[in-house]
Amino acid sequence: MAVERRLPEWFKVPAPGGEDYLDLRRRFRSAKLHTVCEEAACPNIGDCWGRRTATFMILGDTCTRACSYCNVKTGWPGTVDAGEPFRLATTVQEMELKYTVVTSVDRDDLPDYGSGIFAMSIQQIHRLRPSCKVEVLIPDFQGVREHLETVVKAQPEVLNHNIETVRRVFPKVRPKGDYDLSLELLRRVKEIDPRMPSKSGMMVGIGETMDEVLQTMQDLRSVDVDLLTIGQYLRPSKNHHPLIRFYHPDEFKTLEQEGLRMGFKHVAAGPLVRSSYHADEQHEAAIDQLLAAAGR
Repeated sequence: MAVERRLPEWFKVPAPGGEDYLDLRRRFRSAKLHTVCEEAACPNIGDCWGRRTATFMILGDTCTRACSYCNVKTGWPGTVDAGEPFRLATTVQEMELKYTVVTSVDRDDLPDYGSGIFAMSIQQIHRLRPSCKVEVLIPDFQGVREHLETVVKAQPEVLNHNIETVRRVFPKVRPKGDYDLSLELLRRVKEIDPRMPSKSGMMVGIGETMDEVLQTMQDLRSVDVDLLTIGQYLRPSKNHHPLIRFYHPDEFKTLEQEGLRMGFKHVAAGPLVRSSYHADEQHEAAIDQLLAAAGR
């Protein structure tokens, strides 16, 4: 049974605004760039944009899949904009970003599922803003190893692919995806480049049990995922998957502690946590642990 849409006390956040927020919105629209911050109606948009950080969404704003939890519009996308990687990199350079996250809609209509544009975006950002670290949050590329290799070999600092939910619930919310295919993609990241930090994310409150969440975390560790985010699902509209329950902040703290015990290098778990929230801090935690391990 779905719960009421009324949010608990711990969900209160300031409304977005301020000079930095308005400046970033103007820059993104001027460059004809999309951000997942806006497209997915992220509750942290005011915080992140106020800190002058953002997650860019390449390959348009229309997804070829129809995941029942997602607020991004679904349909048949237009043509690929070959100039997008350069505009993205130029914006990153002008904003003097130190860390940026690049994600995309699913593009099952393209022969390479969009992997080439991901690689070009990474390369252009590194060229124009060498000091900026790049994290990519990629779709599953329908499990084609060649396309994953294209992205990994472009050398992002972190490669993220979200598992999203537990095995039992997965077909209900990601009917065009596959739980085991996502795990295999994450396993292959370290097979292609053992030094590359890998990352995944989950949402809770859509019908899973706590034991199932812990099992999914174990599944992610079994393929050597380094970084994990766990956040509360919020139903975008009545047409989306129902919200079953709210997790208490204490439950998120328990999941964080369990994740660290399992061996994740960093776990960000909380009601408002999303996959790219304070991603720079996660990356630094992963690098610190990798360096410490190398010194032993």
